[in-house]
Amino acid sequence: MVTDENPIAPPPWLNAPPVEPYPFVETYDLREGPDLHPALQPLLPYIGLWRGRGRGGFPTIEDFDYGQEIKITHDGRPFLYYESRAWVISEENLPVKPAGRESGWWRPVLVDGRPTGELEVLITTPTGIMEMHIGKIDGTRVEMATDLVLRAPTAKEVTAGHRLYGIVEGALLYAQDMAALGQPMSPHLSARLVRVGG
Repeated sequence: MVTDENPIAPPPWLNAPPVEPYPFVETYDLREGPDLHPALQPLLPYIGLWRGRGRGGFPTIEDFDYGQEIKITHDGRPFLYYESRAWVISEENLPVKPAGRESGWWRPVLVDGRPTGELEVLITTPTGIMEMHIGKIDGTRVEMATDLVLRAPTAKEVTAGHRLYGIVEGALLYAQDMAALGQPMSPHLSARLVRVGG
């Protein structure tokens, strides 16, 4: 109620009833949920739930083996949601500790509503790094490089990155290079993941 003592009316949502759970489907399984947006057709092979193993390293650290799960989903709009979580694994193939996590968006560039073959990718990590990649889609190959890297004040110094993804014999393969901690662009991660969902 507006009064002389309280001249601002309460917002309309203040006493509104609660809402139901999020009502729209986001999926990596193309047999359910909304139709795939036509702009995403070139990225169709990437949509799914992927799991596998890889090898990591950098000039400033020792090499390590890791397991990884990548989920790439859509909700009918012209972008993909990308989520990755990894864990270090021992020589006996046992989990040792959580490793890198990241999430973001793969956005095909559209001109007059049609995909150009170019890609804008935003990726964030819980370690305080956000990267904007510019890339190209070439068949089942996606290549991207950082256009911008933003870091929180306490994040490690990452200055550039390059990623190459491909679908090879039904598997998702990738290689990731990084420039960081005063080191030039160097190999960092590579993995092979198989589709376990979608």
